[in-house]
Amino acid sequence: MDHFPTNWGRPRSDVVDMYGTYPITPRLPRKDAFAEGVQRTQQPIVTGTSVLAVKFKDGIMMAADNLASYGSLARFKDVQRLHCVGNHTVIGAGGDMSDFQYIQSILEEIMTDEFTAQDGHTLGPAEIHEYMSQVMYARRSKLNPLWNSIIIGGVKDGKQFLSYVDLLGTTYSASTIATGYGAHIAQPLLRKAVEGREHILTADDARKILEDSMRVLYYRDARSLNKFSIATVTAAGPSISESRQMDTEWAFAEGIRGYGAQTQ
Repeated sequence: MDHFPTNWGRPRSDVVDMYGTYPITPRLPRKDAFAEGVQRTQQPIVTGTSVLAVKFKDGIMMAADNLASYGSLARFKDVQRLHCVGNHTVIGAGGDMSDFQYIQSILEEIMTDEFTAQDGHTLGPAEIHEYMSQVMYARRSKLNPLWNSIIIGGVKDGKQFLSYVDLLGTTYSASTIATGYGAHIAQPLLRKAVEGREHILTADDARKILEDSMRVLYYRDARSLNKFSIATVTAAGPSISESRQMDTEWAFAEGIRGYGAQTQ
């Protein structure tokens, strides 16, 4: 049935004379019900915590644990928060894991487009960082940010690159960078061990520094895990290690009052 009276024809002349002019109401455009239902993410849901990164004499090394927490619940314990981008770059992300998956997908699209162009040009860490800074700032300006803190590191043409970008589009570069709780707890340790020694640190030295810092974070950060991965980028290209279990020692806690089954 047609529910629009204006489509039924005009009334008889005698009815118009009796009741006045027949109102002609224009048809209103239909509202976009889908657009009304679109909402912005108000806060991150499933999150990863710290990512640590340092420079050493041959390149960049980055570490992140494999935990994605659902609030305070240690929900997913085998999540890879380090990702290789092309032949020169590794990114690591803290924050919302679904947004990180979106970032991975758009970066893969860019690398595919770059490959199919076949112009002999390849994107390096500096270009990836510039692109991500624009993406993060654009999303922030639309009040729909990607809820991540990202570290981007790599080596191209013999030059090391290590930089940071967050959900506001804030960027900076340094020889040591940490996100999440690591920016408060691990960053002083990294600075003390690395700054001024970037050109003499070996890969083994950098790995030990990161492992020690990840161990401190596991002891101190309730949203971290003792299972982590390390990414290394040198002139030969990027690589990400298999997940490894760190050695920890909790015997000291037995003497802490209120710990475990101790009641007195």
